[in-house]
Amino acid sequence: MSDRSVPAPILYSFRRCPYAMRARLALAVSGLEVELREVKLSAKPDAMLAASPKGTVPVLVLPNGTVIDQSIDIMRWALTQHDPEDWLSRNDPALVAANDGAFKHDLDLYKYPDRHGTHAETHRASGLAFLLEIEQRLAGSIYLCGPARGFADAAIIPFVRQFAAVDPTWFAMQPLPNLQNWLSSYLTSYLFGAIMMRVPPWRPGDAPVRVCWQASDPDR
Repeated sequence: MSDRSVPAPILYSFRRCPYAMRARLALAVSGLEVELREVKLSAKPDAMLAASPKGTVPVLVLPNGTVIDQSIDIMRWALTQHDPEDWLSRNDPALVAANDGAFKHDLDLYKYPDRHGTHAETHRASGLAFLLEIEQRLAGSIYLCGPARGFADAAIIPFVRQFAAVDPTWFAMQPLPNLQNWLSSYLTSYLFGAIMMRVPPWRPGDAPVRVCWQASDPDR
């Protein structure tokens, strides 16, 4: 049982945002408790904007007032506190950077071609090239950095999930058996299911929603 008299870090999040997902994955596996504040993107709370004027999730506000508003930094902070699965040792910064750079660019233009005035198929093909690199990598191991899940998997999977969801029928037909198994295994895991819990958007005055996602994990 947690001590509710002790302040918990406040996490401003949005359930479907891939950046927020990977932050929640690291917080979950670390076993840390946070006060979860779900954000309605069309009505961002003033408290979040005061903490981080950039106005995007995730934002983590520590009890001492320190603000961490980059998802990768939140992941590193959480795992530095407690890393029971040794995620920090299973990372590939170059691969994560490629995901966050060119692949995320292609994902946005593939998913929202009308918004950007682009041809979806062009960026789908470019994104697929990145996925084929991951496919080759997974031919040698179950996860990106060895036989167990780690930092790189959690950092990248939410974006691959979003790419796959744009056209699931097309995605299922691609020559990506290892990647598809990797994605499916992760998305059906207790960990991922836990961090995708639904809570109503936070408003000032609401009772705190304190969560420790891994507290009841049967696999721990």
